Amino acid sequence: MQWITRSYVHLDRVASPWLILRFIDREAQFLFVPWGEEARAAEHPQAIPFALPGAECGPHDEHGSTFHKLLQRYALHDAALTQLDRVISAGVAHVLHHYQPPAEDREGQIAVGLLAIAEGMLLRHRDDAEIIRHSLGFYDALYAQFRAEQLLAARQLHLPGHADGRGPTSNIDFLRSLLDADARQNAG
Repeated sequence: MQWITRSYVHLDRVASPWLILRFIDREAQFLFVPWGEEARAAEHPQAIPFALPGAECGPHDEHGSTFHKLLQRYALHDAALTQLDRVISAGVAHVLHHYQPPAEDREGQIAVGLLAIAEGMLLRHRDDAEIIRHSLGFYDALYAQFRAEQLLAARQLHLPGHADGRGPTSNIDFLRSLLDADARQNAG
């Protein structure tokens, strides 16, 4: 399917295509209308609008980010996605309301870093599709981290540590094995 949003994708409008591609429509193609010319989205009636005024999953507002609206619209219940939703929401609050996350607000701290990456992507790439393509790995990585943390917590496990002398590889190997087992379980 085709999906359509505004140009100059940034944070929420990069996280939302990531969510669409990974959990809603693996074959999604994205179209972009120039900022300020949102009415041109009507030229593509077959495309599903997102982060556009009037769209079911419209731009961030008092009802949440576009990412949050997509989670609700498509009933995606996953603790790691919920944690990523908190990161995106904190990033939106930082941009729009000058929210300065305190040190103990982990999601807020991650959001500020993710914003720096998003702004750098805008500077490095002029094409919105390229921005999304080059950003997908960051969201994949955050999701993997949050998912691994959720799996550890659900199983009441702790990382093995560095007692075996292998340094961080034992922790990474352990987390990868958890993620791999989770992927096999969810595939079958």
